[in-house]
Amino acid sequence: MKKQAWQTALADLITDPQELWQLLDLDKELLAGAIEATKQFPLKAPRNFVTRMQKGNAQDPLLLQVLPHGLELNQVPGYSNDPLAEIDVNPVPGLLHKYQGRVLVTLTSACAVHCRYCFRRHFPYTDNNPGSRGWEKIMAYIEADTSISEVILSGGDPLTVNDRVLHAFSAALANISHLKRLRIHSRLPVVLPERITDEFVGWLRALQLETVIVIHANHPNEINDAVRSAILKLRHADIMLLNQSVLLKSVNDNVAVLKELSESLFAIGVLPYYLHVLDKVDGAAHFDISRDRAKQLAEELRKQLPGYLVPRLVCEEAGAESKHDV
Repeated sequence: MKKQAWQTALADLITDPQELWQLLDLDKELLAGAIEATKQFPLKAPRNFVTRMQKGNAQDPLLLQVLPHGLELNQVPGYSNDPLAEIDVNPVPGLLHKYQGRVLVTLTSACAVHCRYCFRRHFPYTDNNPGSRGWEKIMAYIEADTSISEVILSGGDPLTVNDRVLHAFSAALANISHLKRLRIHSRLPVVLPERITDEFVGWLRALQLETVIVIHANHPNEINDAVRSAILKLRHADIMLLNQSVLLKSVNDNVAVLKELSESLFAIGVLPYYLHVLDKVDGAAHFDISRDRAKQLAEELRKQLPGYLVPRLVCEEAGAESKHDV
């Protein structure tokens, strides 16, 4: 079967730091550290996303999100491989049950982009990739717990999976009578917008569950014409669209940037939802800002924006019954 454009783009990601350096004309002094960092967490960046970055600017806010850096190799107290202790809430391969009423399913370990701050950068996906044979255990678990009303598809990015697999999985979910909603968390509508095809939208329209898509944009420069077109297709399918961001040093720890992000999202029909403080995962400490600074930014946003454009500032802690306000 002929590959679709999004599959071709997904197979042609930038994975070699030297290529990224050449494309963006970056300072070669940073390259050695980047190569070492990719040994722990590989580089992945879609070419379309890289074209939105400013050449020669190692501080470009989009570049910083994907740029391997020698700072990732530093061991920092308080940071760990599993900051949310997800291994403790992993009853069957591919399923996490952290919160009452909903479960998270990882259909795949693949992502279109490796965000350097990802709290699952060390997640044992090899042990948690259920494959189609593992679906029976997942479905049995969900069916046995009638308190579960929502299934969340999350990272690895569920939209790296093809439509045929998504259709088969959602059809199996639809047979479970107590399920109400399917929530999809994906970075692809932003970093690889060609994934939002007419066929994919057709699958969404046919779903027998209420559907929510949560995209992930951290900076207004991520939103270009291709992203606007992709979001418009989703809106035509009457899908609720939310955005979650992570508060990142030198990327979006700025009131003007956060305000512009909220306005840009709302202009294309996406509601700002969460603004996460950084999960303390090994390799990401250089992105962290203080809680006091995070609260200050959130308070300033509340002064400058209507309430519906102010994302909720939250953190997640291992063993907590829900995300909570900072």
